[in-house]
Amino acid sequence: MLGKIDYVIVMVSNMPRSIEFYHDGLGLPLKFESPQWTEFQTGATTLALHAADATQGASPAEQPGGARPGTCSLGFMVDDLEDAFKALTARGVRFTAPPAQREGAGRLAICVDPDDLPISLSEKRR
Repeated sequence: MLGKIDYVIVMVSNMPRSIEFYHDGLGLPLKFESPQWTEFQTGATTLALHAADATQGASPAEQPGGARPGTCSLGFMVDDLEDAFKALTARGVRFTAPPAQREGAGRLAICVDPDDLPISLSEKRR
């Protein structure tokens, strides 16, 4: 059901400063840029930056759209989000955000690992 990691999301406190670091400093090719979400192409996996607020909740699991700056999460693409949600829930995987349409992000669900690391599942756009 889940294959390769499709994207890694790094929560950042200052998008322009982070873009400068990853693009100018590390030399990663910029794929997409916006004030809230920026992507760099790193081969088969996308590195995404997500604007985060340092005042957000203490647990990444409390933040369906992100977490504190300096944290990260993993993302997988799935063919059918509802099927993946049902199958993983049946296996005991805990979701903090069930499948839903997210503004600018398509359909997304978020589960967490035993340490509350967010893992997002995105449905492939058809």
